[in-house]
Formats: sequence, structure tokens, C-alpha cells
Amino acid sequence: MKTVVVSSPGKLLLFGDHAVVYGYPCIVTAVDQRMMVTITESEKDGVMYDVLGSDTRFLDAALHIAQSLWGNISHIAVQTKSQFSEKIGLGSSAAVTVSFLFVLSKYLSKPLKPIGLFNAAYKAVLDVQGVGSGVDVAASVYGGTIRYVMGGKEIMPIDGSVLPLVVGYTGIKADTATIVNDVKKKYEDNPEKVKRIFEAMGGLVDQVMPRLVDKDWERVGKFMDFNQEYLRDLGVSSEKLESLILAAKHAGALGAKLSGAGGGDCMIALVTNDTRKFVESAIEKAGGQIMHVKPNAKGVRVEV
Repeated sequence: MKTVVVSSPGKLLLFGDHAVVYGYPCIVTAVDQRMMVTITESEKDGVMYDVLGSDTRFLDAALHIAQSLWGNISHIAVQTKSQFSEKIGLGSSAAVTVSFLFVLSKYLSKPLKPIGLFNAAYKAVLDVQGVGSGVDVAASVYGGTIRYVMGGKEIMPIDGSVLPLVVGYTGIKADTATIVNDVKKKYEDNPEKVKRIFEAMGGLVDQVMPRLVDKDWERVGKFMDFNQEYLRDLGVSSEKLESLILAAKHAGALGAKLSGAGGGDCMIALVTNDTRKFVESAIEKAGGQIMHVKPNAKGVRVEV
């Protein structure tokens, strides 16, 4: 019986959070915890799901797009399995969408180039969420660490960027769409102030790129702190995020910031080999959970 298995990585936003939604560049890295989707030939008519939880909206949207590309799809069983929780904010929705479209293309023997996969998955995510930059989709498709501009206008790999990160989870699942819409309202109410914040974050991306290539971690850490200051000004940080960031800094982190929408989910801290264990311990003492993930992971791939 025919079976195909693929996986795609989650993501962490390193620089340019929120500004990316307004056309400014950001930097994102794929992480080595992955979302796996399996397709098995089935005797039953239709598409049968065996998925994590009960939310099939992203799979349904991806299936609709796949059928518009390749015609009716039937007699398959779909199973999802994740190495990370959908509650953590590592981009599970994008990862499952990318994996499902890619595994369908392989199962049906329909060639799909990376940009075609990105465009199809991004459309599916937008069909469900209504908002989003597509940065998590790009990370799942391409992997590595990339400079990204909304809608895939720019997807540029950054060499030499395997950052020594510690990732702390607040224990709070953030509602990304709500936070993005809150920022939109702030932009409408005070466009000059918010635009200045976004422009400053976009400038940080340009400045930090050569530092990433050179592995100038002390300078990268400073830029990370600057980015967090802008996110505070934007009002998307939280008391819990700030407590974990402060604990990491006091324990010797070179820089620390929230990663993604804010309001909860994850923070990241840049460390050295000597400070890693102290930073991890400090985050845990402050009430955070250490997520043992590695950056710069491979993009979507066939497993079986």
C-alpha cells in the first residue's frame, strides 16, 4: 500500500517581528522540531483525517488548493504528528499546511517547486487566518535562516547564522491574529509613531545581517535588545515575557527578546557556551519552560 511521509520545521522570529506584516524585512530561523504528515492509500472514498486535535481548517484549505491545481483527490488517509505543541507558537499551522501540500505533490507525482509550494501554502494560511506575513510558511518551506519580506517578495538565505540560542516558553498561548489586529489598530490610530518603530526594526535587520554572517554574537545580542525595546514600545510584550527576558539578561545572556507576535508564547536569549546553563536555569526559576530546539534546521523534506 502506497505511503509517503514528509516533515517541515517550525520557526523562531529573530528580528523584525510585526514590522514584517507592513512590508519591512525580518529574519527568521527554522527550528529542528518538525511537523510530519503521512499519506497512505485507502480503499475508502474521500480523504480521511487522523490528526492532532480537532482543528482541520488548515488541512481543508490546503486540500481545496491542491484540488484546484491537480483535480479531485480521493482514497487517501492523512495522519499528522508533531514534535512540538501547537500551543507553543513555533508555527505549527504553517508547518502542517506546508507538509500536507508537499506530501500531496509527492504522493500524486506532481512536481512543485519551492516558490510554488510557498505560494500555495501561504494562500491556504490566509484563507484560514485572514492575516499573516507568510514568514512561518517560508521558514517551513526553505529552512535555514532567512531574510524575508512579506508575501515572499524576498527570501534570502543568510550564511553562517547558526545562533547559540536558548528558547523559553511562557506557558501562555498567544492569539496571533488578535495581536496582529491590535497592532493594526494602533497603526491606524497613531501611524507616525508606529511607522517609526517599524522603520527602526527594518533598519536593525539591515545592520545585523553582516554581524550574523561574522558570528559577532555580542553585537547581535545588542541588536536583539534594541529590537525588544521597539516591541515594548509597540505594546506587544507582556509581564511574563519581560520576567523571562530580565532573568536571562541577569544570568549573562548577550541579548534577549520575545519571538513572534508577543503576548505570550516564546522568548529567545543569545548565549555563550559558558552562560547557557545559567541562562536556562534563570529562565526556569522565573517560571519559564526551556524549549530544546536548534536553529537553522532543514526545510520541508521527504522522510519515507
